Amino acid sequence: MRRELFFDHALLPSGWGNNVRVGVEEGVLLSVAEGELRHDAEHIPGVAIPGLPNLHCHAFQRGMAGLAERRGPQGDDFWTWREAMYRFLDRLSPADVQAIAAFAYMEMLEAGFTTVGEFHYLHHDIDGRPYEDIGEMANAVAAASAEARIGLTLLPSFYAHGGFGGAPPTAGQRRFLNDLDRFLRLVARSRAIVASLPAGRVGIAPHSLRAVTTDELRVICRATSDGPIHIHAAEQLDEVHDSLAALRRRPVEWLLENAQIDSRWCVIHGTHTTPQERRALAASGAVVGLCPLTEASLGDGVFDAAHYLKAGGRFGIGSDSNIQIDAAAELRQLEYGQRLARRARNVMAIEGGVSTGRRLFDMALASGAQALQQPVGSLTPGSHADIVLLDETSPDFVSRHGDEWLDAWIFVTGRAAVKIVLVGGETVVEAGRHKNRPAIEARYRRVIASLLAA
Repeated sequence: MRRELFFDHALLPSGWGNNVRVGVEEGVLLSVAEGELRHDAEHIPGVAIPGLPNLHCHAFQRGMAGLAERRGPQGDDFWTWREAMYRFLDRLSPADVQAIAAFAYMEMLEAGFTTVGEFHYLHHDIDGRPYEDIGEMANAVAAASAEARIGLTLLPSFYAHGGFGGAPPTAGQRRFLNDLDRFLRLVARSRAIVASLPAGRVGIAPHSLRAVTTDELRVICRATSDGPIHIHAAEQLDEVHDSLAALRRRPVEWLLENAQIDSRWCVIHGTHTTPQERRALAASGAVVGLCPLTEASLGDGVFDAAHYLKAGGRFGIGSDSNIQIDAAAELRQLEYGQRLARRARNVMAIEGGVSTGRRLFDMALASGAQALQQPVGSLTPGSHADIVLLDETSPDFVSRHGDEWLDAWIFVTGRAAVKIVLVGGETVVEAGRHKNRPAIEARYRRVIASLLAA
C-alpha cells in the first residue's frame, strides 16, 4: 500500500529542502520532491533526516551496562573488563539474548539509529556445545530485530583461538568457537534466517587476528564472495605488540598487505594505527568503524579521525558495548575526543565555515550504509524509507535552521530531540517512545532481574 508523507523540512542529498513530499511503498521511497503542496499527504511535523546506521553492536552486552564499574585490586583495563563480560554471558539463554537485544534495538530506534550491524559471536550453549540448530542464537538476534522493527545486517563472527598464532582459547571463550566447516554452515543458516526480514542482510565478521589465523581468514573470505566483512583491529596496544611478535606486522598493516582490503571491509576501532596505515586504509575504500563511547569507557585511546578524514577516509559509528545508546552522543564523543587530543575546537569540520555536526552526520550516514551494505543513507527514490523526525519545537532549536538543527541535536539535545521514527515508512517511535516499549521493557526487566539474582 502506498503512503504519501509531507515534511516541513528534510535533509536531501542536494541539501535542506522545504515542503517535501515523499511516496513510500513496500518500505521503499518511490518519490521525493521539495517545494510541493501537501494535498492529501499525511503531514508529519519535525525536521526529517535519514536514520543513521549503527555499524557495530554486541547487543547482549546491553544487559551488563554499568556492571563493570567497580575497580579491581590491580587496576582495570580492557582485558579485565573482558573477563567481566565473559562471566555475564556464561548465563545467557537464547531467550535471554532475544529479550536483551530487543531492548537494545528499541533504544537505538528511539535514539536515531534505524539499522544495526550485529557483530554476532555468542553462538553456542552454556557448556560450549553447539545447539541442535547451529543458528539458534542468530535466530534470537533476528527475532529481536523483527520485534523492534530495526533493519539488520547480521555478521556471524568466526572465532577459533585465544591469541595470535592459533593459541588455545580460554574457558570464557567456549561459546564463541567454531571450526571452518561449522562456521560456513552458520553463515548459510544465517542467510536463511534473515531472508524473511524486510531489511535483512548477512556478512561475515572474522573476530580479530588474535582469534583467527591468517590462513583461516583467507579461507572464509574466499568462501563468502559477497556481503560485508567486519573485523576488530588495533583496539589495544597489547594487541599491536602481540601482532608484531607473531606476524612481524601491526594488525592493520598485516591486513592491508595480505587481506585485499577494499570497500567490502569495515575495520572496527583501528585506534592504534600509524599515519601510513590510516592513509592506506583511506585509499583502500574501506570503512573504519568507530565506537567513541565504548572506546572511552574501555580506555582504548583515540583514533586520529581528523587526519584520516583529511586523507579521504570513511568512517561510521557503532554503539558496540551499548553502555549508552544515543546516535548523537556517539558523534559528539567522536568530535570531543579529537578536541581533547588537539586542544582545539570544531576539528572534524576540517574546512572553514563548515558545520561540524553536518560533517559528522554525512560521513556516518554514507559510510554506515556502505559498511552494512544496506539501501539506506539518503532520502532518495530507491532507498529504504527510514526517517527520523527531530523536534523543531525543542527550546534548543529556537531560531535555528538547516545545519544548525544538526549541531543542536548532536552537541546539545541528544536523543531527547528524536520525536518520531519511521522504518520502511511505518511509524515505530512516537513522542520519543517506541510503540512496543511497554512489552519489550517489561520482558527485559524480568530477564535482567533473573540473571542478576542467579
